[in-house]
Amino acid sequence: MTDGRAYCIVLNPQDNVAVAVGTLPDDASIGIGNIRTRGPIPAGHKVALAPLYSGAAVIKYGQVIGQASGAIQPGEHVHVDNLKMGTVIAHADPGQDAGPRQSQAVGDQSFFDGFVRSESRVGTRNYIGVLATVSCSSSVARFIADAVGDHVLADYPRVDGVVALGHGGGCCMAPGSEGLELLQRTIAGYARNPNFGGILLVGLGCEVNRVDDLMTATDLASGATLKTLVIQEAGGTRRTVDRGVAAIREMLPQINAARRTRVAAQHLVVGLECGGSDAYSGITANPALGAAVDMLVQQGATAILSETPEIYGAEHLLLRRAASAEVGQQLMARIRWWETYTKRHGAQLNNNPTPGNKAGGITTILEKSMGAVAKAGTTRLNAVYGYAQNVRARGLVFMDTPGYDVVSITGMIAGGANLVCFTTGRGTVCGFRPVPTLKLASNSTVYAHLSEDMDINCGRILDGEFSVAEMGAEIFKAILDTASGRPTRSEALGFGSDEFVPWHIGAVL
Repeated sequence: MTDGRAYCIVLNPQDNVAVAVGTLPDDASIGIGNIRTRGPIPAGHKVALAPLYSGAAVIKYGQVIGQASGAIQPGEHVHVDNLKMGTVIAHADPGQDAGPRQSQAVGDQSFFDGFVRSESRVGTRNYIGVLATVSCSSSVARFIADAVGDHVLADYPRVDGVVALGHGGGCCMAPGSEGLELLQRTIAGYARNPNFGGILLVGLGCEVNRVDDLMTATDLASGATLKTLVIQEAGGTRRTVDRGVAAIREMLPQINAARRTRVAAQHLVVGLECGGSDAYSGITANPALGAAVDMLVQQGATAILSETPEIYGAEHLLLRRAASAEVGQQLMARIRWWETYTKRHGAQLNNNPTPGNKAGGITTILEKSMGAVAKAGTTRLNAVYGYAQNVRARGLVFMDTPGYDVVSITGMIAGGANLVCFTTGRGTVCGFRPVPTLKLASNSTVYAHLSEDMDINCGRILDGEFSVAEMGAEIFKAILDTASGRPTRSEALGFGSDEFVPWHIGAVL
């Protein structure tokens, strides 16, 4: 429609529900056949297109998103009162939809200006990180970073800043436990992230995750750009801060000597995230990001899909694209782990959609997952990684993480992501130093309302200004520009120091 009135769209010919593009009043035409609403339909919510009996499959995106919990008539609002998850089993043969393996860049080569750290590691930023090994050293890490102020950095214009990253763990964890291993892997992954030119590790001295133990367990080695401090050995807070500032001053000339160099886009490792999702996320921002991911893969770059609880019910779509039976088995092993994990803690995976997701029109985890998987584009799935593991494969890969945005992105950055694309329908505000984060709004209302936080308006797809493919090309260009140094909105606002949240798992003793 072109008159600006609210209407509904059908996403797949097999669907028996449509999505309201704007709020529909009672007894209004939905713009599809002769169906009229039976009560008001909020923007982004579902409306029935056909009679549905109790237990009938509700289909959106051409996929089952749940079952009717009672009889539903055409024109009725389909949401939490009449739609339940039910038991849905979707079968798939590993690799049945996988295309040819993408081993190198094809087509016209794209480039960005990055900081070359090694043959395979290129940064999009040039930070110094002050990383706490334990919660007890987090404040001191921040004191050190704050003490290296603008008056010091003014003489080193190619250093993007000094960022302190503290967290709430590191002690009262069982030695050798999975939780300690995850924390150590995460901290070490950040220390190796190419967006850091230098690292200072700060410990207390009596914690389980002591500096020396961390270095040994993760094969980190001290040197000119990786230094360590222990508060108890240094003589307390003030002496540790003085020594930390001195250590950073020693690093600064070498880190400032780094220059941006023209490199191929294959050196990009992009983390994919959706948070504060609404029903439009799976229609605009996520598929547009998926189109950009396909372009990245064609360039030989890497894209990391994550959030295992938020692919639940859509895993068959990824399984069909697995590069091998082994990759498919690894993916399903993580799904089964999550089923056991949530059951052990008295939860279920369908607890995942948040109140904000539901207010935006998402009802079940199946529905949320169908939209979330759209971020992954259409190429084959080449590898599956554990949380914070070093990502080495090219093309599309998967990392096992929680659905909690900050924990998920922390894992991907630890895995080597040098840029993040974050889609949102409700308007999540956050950033993740040292990695720039592009915010992709799913609708024009949120983009306009949160204009200082959003980078790209994917709502222009709904507005009829762009196709999904055209928006994907815009996102791809923004990725290259951001990787070359253009600040994101979250960077300009100063986000990123408080969003380092490693996945805490296991007993705290």
